[in-house]
Amino acid sequence: MHKAHTIDMLNGSLWDKVLIFALPLAITGILQQLFNAADVAVVGRFVGKNAMAAVGSNSPLIGLFVNLFVGISLGANVVIAQMIGQGDEKRVNSAVHTAVIVSIVSGIAVTIVGEIVAGPLLKLLGVPDDVYDMALLYLRIYLLGMPVILLYNFESAIFRSKGDTRTPLICLTTSGIVNVVLNLVFVVGLKMTVEGVAFATIISNLISSLLLFVVLIRSQDAASLTLDREHMRVDLPIFSTMMRIGVPAGLQAMVFSISNICIQSAINSLGSDIMAASSAAFNIEIFLYYVINTYGQACTTFIGQNHGAGKEDRCNRVFIHCMLQGQIFTMLLCILMLVHGDFFLKIFNSDPVVLEYGMIRLKYILLWEFMNVGIEITSGYMRGYGYSFVPALMAFLGVCGVRISWVYLIFPYFRTFDKLMIVYPISWAVTVSAIIAAFFILKKKKIVWLA
Repeated sequence: MHKAHTIDMLNGSLWDKVLIFALPLAITGILQQLFNAADVAVVGRFVGKNAMAAVGSNSPLIGLFVNLFVGISLGANVVIAQMIGQGDEKRVNSAVHTAVIVSIVSGIAVTIVGEIVAGPLLKLLGVPDDVYDMALLYLRIYLLGMPVILLYNFESAIFRSKGDTRTPLICLTTSGIVNVVLNLVFVVGLKMTVEGVAFATIISNLISSLLLFVVLIRSQDAASLTLDREHMRVDLPIFSTMMRIGVPAGLQAMVFSISNICIQSAINSLGSDIMAASSAAFNIEIFLYYVINTYGQACTTFIGQNHGAGKEDRCNRVFIHCMLQGQIFTMLLCILMLVHGDFFLKIFNSDPVVLEYGMIRLKYILLWEFMNVGIEITSGYMRGYGYSFVPALMAFLGVCGVRISWVYLIFPYFRTFDKLMIVYPISWAVTVSAIIAAFFILKKKKIVWLA
C-alpha cells in the first residue's frame, strides 16, 4: 500500500481530504455499474433479447447476495479504522487477516448455498420459461466467482480503512477493461452466449482481487497492513465485532434491494412502456446513488479513525463536512440530470411515451434525493462509532415497511405510475426523520458507542 495513496484522517484540514477520499470511491462504483451494463449490452447486441433478459433477470438475486456482504465488509472497515486511530498495529494486523479469511470462507459458503437454491429462486422470481435455462446457466457460473467477488470487496474495505481509495480503483479499472475485452472474445469470437459474459466476469473479478492481494502482501506502508502466511488466522473477538457492525449494515443494504423488487413487480403490471421508461430512468439515477453512498462510506471511515483516536470534536466536523459535500454534489448532479433528462433518456430509448414516463420517475426521485443523503451520512456516522443496528432498523421500517405497504395496500386503488413513484420520497421522509431522531436521542442520553 503506497503511502502517497493514503490519507491522514486524524490531522489537518478535512474538506479536501474527504473529497480526495470520496472521488475515487464514487468513480469505482460508477465503473462497476458501467462494466455490468457492458455485460448486458454485449449479449443484447450479439446474442439476442432473450439472452439479455436472462442476464438482467439475475440482477435482483445477485444484488441481494453482493449487497449483504458489501455491508458486512463495512464492519471490517470500521474495526480496522478504529484500531488505526488507536495506533494498535497488532490488532490491525489481526483484523486484516481475519477480514481476508472471512471473505473467502463466506464466498465459498454463498457459492454452495447459491448453487443449491439457484433454480427455485429463479422460479420464485417468475423468470419466463423461454429465458429460464439461460438465466440459470448464467447464475450458476456467476456464483462460482463469489469467493473472489467478496474477497475484492473486503480487500477494498481494508484499503478504505487506511484512507486509500485509489488503489482499489486502479485494480478495478484494469480488471474492468479485461472484462469488456473477454466479453467480446467469448461472445463474438467464440460464439458463446450468457456463459461467455459470466466467465468474463469471474476472470475479471479474480484479477482485481489478486491485484489487491499482491499489494497487501508486498505492502511497505506498515507491518500491520501486510498479509503473511504466519498470521493467517481468525481472531474471534475481532470477528465478532466485525459481524456485530457489518451484519446490520448488510441487512440494511438488502432492505433496499427487497423493497425495490416489490416496486419493480408493481411497475411490471403497468405495461411495457412504463417498464422501459422506469428502466431507463433507473440507469441514470443509479450513478447519483454511488455518489451519495460514497459520502456515507467516507463518514464511516473518517469517524472510525477519529473515534479510535479519541478525537470526538473532529468526529462532529467530519459529519458536517460529509453532509455538506454530499448535499452539494447531489444537488448539482440532480439539476444536471433534470435539465438534460430527455437527452440522457434518449440514450436508452427515444420513444416519446418512454421519455414522458422516464421524466416522471426522474422528477420523483431526483427532487427528493437530499433526504437520501441524510439517511446515508447519518447512518455512516453511527456505523463509524460501531453502532450499526439502529440505522438498519430504521431503514427496515421506513424503507422496506413503507414501500411494501404502499405497493400492496395503497397502489391497487391508484394504479398510475406517478402514484407508485411517490412512495420513494414518502419512504425517504419517514426513514430520515426516524434516523435523525434516533441519532439525537442516542447522543442526548450519551449511549456508549460500541468500541
